[in-house]
Amino acid sequence: MHRWTLALLTAGLLATTATGCAGTTTTPGTSASSTPRAAGGAVETLRLAEQLLIKTCMEKEGHKYWIEPPSPQDVSTRFPYVVDDPAWARAHGYGTDLRREREGQVRSDPNQRYFHSVPAEARAVLVNDLNGARPQGLSARLPNGMRVTHSDQGCQATAERQLYGDLQAWFRATRVTDSLAGTRVGLVTGDKRYKAAVKVWARCMRERTYTYADPARARAAATLPETPWPHDKEVRLASAEAACAVSSGLSSVADSLDSEYRARLQRGHPRETADLARLKREALPRARAIVAHGG
Repeated sequence: MHRWTLALLTAGLLATTATGCAGTTTTPGTSASSTPRAAGGAVETLRLAEQLLIKTCMEKEGHKYWIEPPSPQDVSTRFPYVVDDPAWARAHGYGTDLRREREGQVRSDPNQRYFHSVPAEARAVLVNDLNGARPQGLSARLPNGMRVTHSDQGCQATAERQLYGDLQAWFRATRVTDSLAGTRVGLVTGDKRYKAAVKVWARCMRERTYTYADPARARAAATLPETPWPHDKEVRLASAEAACAVSSGLSSVADSLDSEYRARLQRGHPRETADLARLKREALPRARAIVAHGG
């Protein structure tokens, strides 16, 4: 999500809507840098090429724009079921240190500073030029029945069209496959095999004096209270969680179930799964050329 999102949330809703349950916004990346970094791998090449195309487009519209590096994964993305990396837990606990660092980066972000430096009426123009003026032109029906829409205008759409060619197919494929991630987590955590492994994990935690019934409750205890836990206390809990995740077998059970349900969901949505892989594959040579030429 773009760094401007914190400031553009209300305005950004004008650019993207969802009907059925809730609205969403679609904006690029999350942090900023004055110069592009060398691309490392296909995912980074595609991301950087898109950023370069957005930058070119925004500058043609008369705006300033800084290339944004990839967003670091937060703890819920990195560890959707249980923290199972003892070294990471020893360093970061549940990642509240990284979240605070991220918040500081947002405040110092050049795109964010630029947005706040222009008059209020110019901010609306920035939103429209990035996202498009109205959420019309692109549409996708998600597996839960929600219909999401987005503008097919604006620099975000222009960049994706230049990179992936079939913008509607890209929009549908990304929105549908992205929505499957949350579905997959729910299926895994609701599986009786996962629940059985959690009981073993909870016994291990009790032996370490922690009485949380599952990893979600442990994480919430450390990250949700109004008064943040001291870092060392958070680290001790997360480290115990990680050790028990490994010794109890919960980590391996969660990984196995995640792969199982991922494959099942992909088989249930073959069109979007195939389109996503094809569009990325076809876009990669274009992305490499864009990155090589700096836009």
